[in-house]
Amino acid sequence: MHSSHLLHHLVSATAAQDAARIALVSGGSPMSYGALQAGVDAFAAGLVALGLARGERVGLYLDKRPEFVVAAFGCSAAGGVFVPVNPILKAEQVDHIVHDCSVRVLVTTPERLATLAATLAGCHDLRHVVLVGRCTERPRLDGASVHLWDEVLQAPARAGHRVIDADMAAILYTSGSTGRPKGVVLSHRNMVAGARSVASYLSNHAGDTLLAALPLSFDAGLSQLTTAFHAGARVVLLNYLLPRDVLKAVERERVTGLTAVPPLWIQLAQLEWPATVTEHLRYIANTGGRMPLDTLGRLRSQLPRTRPFLMYGLTEAFRATYLAPEEIDRRPDSIGKAIPDAEVLVLREDGSECAPNEPGELVQRGALVAMGYWNDAERTAERFRPLPAHAPGREAGLVLPEIAVFSGDTVRRDEEGFLYFIGRRDEMIKTSGYRVSPTEVEEILYATGLVGECVAFGLPHPALGQSIAVIATPLPGATLDTAALLAECRARMPAYMVPTRIEVRDGPLPRNPNGKLDRKALAAE
Repeated sequence: MHSSHLLHHLVSATAAQDAARIALVSGGSPMSYGALQAGVDAFAAGLVALGLARGERVGLYLDKRPEFVVAAFGCSAAGGVFVPVNPILKAEQVDHIVHDCSVRVLVTTPERLATLAATLAGCHDLRHVVLVGRCTERPRLDGASVHLWDEVLQAPARAGHRVIDADMAAILYTSGSTGRPKGVVLSHRNMVAGARSVASYLSNHAGDTLLAALPLSFDAGLSQLTTAFHAGARVVLLNYLLPRDVLKAVERERVTGLTAVPPLWIQLAQLEWPATVTEHLRYIANTGGRMPLDTLGRLRSQLPRTRPFLMYGLTEAFRATYLAPEEIDRRPDSIGKAIPDAEVLVLREDGSECAPNEPGELVQRGALVAMGYWNDAERTAERFRPLPAHAPGREAGLVLPEIAVFSGDTVRRDEEGFLYFIGRRDEMIKTSGYRVSPTEVEEILYATGLVGECVAFGLPHPALGQSIAVIATPLPGATLDTAALLAECRARMPAYMVPTRIEVRDGPLPRNPNGKLDRKALAAE
């Protein structure tokens, strides 16, 4: 492991020490740290040649492939800010992200660009599109120049803009409890500190092979890159269709560390793992929701030599807690203790610390706390707030405030300091490892023009964590065809957002005292 203070140093430090070491494997093809560094330098020079200014945003709408990694770390080296866009998002969601953070350069494929052409024409800040992959005919886009990947990499060598560790490095979009996804702004310090912290408790080292099965637009997915590069390890990029593909990759590439979300673990636990996997799979890690105990038990019985790490976190602070493997039998329902270089507090509404086993809000402080939500002062002020003067770690002589992230999650801490998750204060739906805003679902339903009123909410589901249910009313004087509505949902939403159940009622739907549709009452029914 090495000392880095900017994100792209995670690659350059290992490249300087051992350029021949393998950094990435994609489709069976390896890429060394030296080759990765050469790509990072070339792409950074290409971005500067395109006129990218310090702190401007570069959108990455790609599946997991070496060009994504080169572009992300190359953007960092250029002094820009990369914005990973989940490749399963549809044009409407991509358009929102590109508009919201004023993306200046978009890196994508010709096939994906074709689906976005109509919406991108209205993006007034977009100046350049860089196409990855085969392009038979260069497309035209009003207001933006279209470049081929190899052309950008051929720009003359030049240094990127000077940045420091407090500057922005990335914006990760995550759904909030109201409205469209919001961009969590991460600094170089956030990302490097997160890589160092996770690598320390997972004991990552240069001999590790991590499987990147999660989307790189997720903090946990992106963490597979940063953690591996911090340790000088290699990462296998996997775009899988079936859970068995994950298992095959673990065996084929002799993976030592696998991180996944509960729905995938549930599927993997139902498969028969090759006996040889236990020779190399050193740990498994769960994130994005609680892993069912039955699933954990099935995995442990098949992987007796593999250490399970149960993790809890939020995009606004990368990662918060983990439960050490040796504690799982004693307290399987705990989310553990704070990760290294972070402090987790349990506070009452007045900011005072809760007593043991008293429910309170989980509040995180330290170098992993993000820079807030992009261009959203109101929601930033709700979630990122100054620590109370009397909070642990705050002495009376400290004059400047310290900003912590208030999670909105209710937890309790036992007498030994272990934390237990109780519930979410907001109405977020956690499904398939994704956080889905019910309001965003409702907005899309209204946009179909088929519903009068609608309410979306989550219901407990054994495999998904929660499934998305909708209660809707027809338009006045019309009937509501649920099959037609579901077809519209599939066309407008990524698969994880499509409701699994739609119930039609005559309107109007019940309201709360404030006149808003009463989602909680409807969900309780």
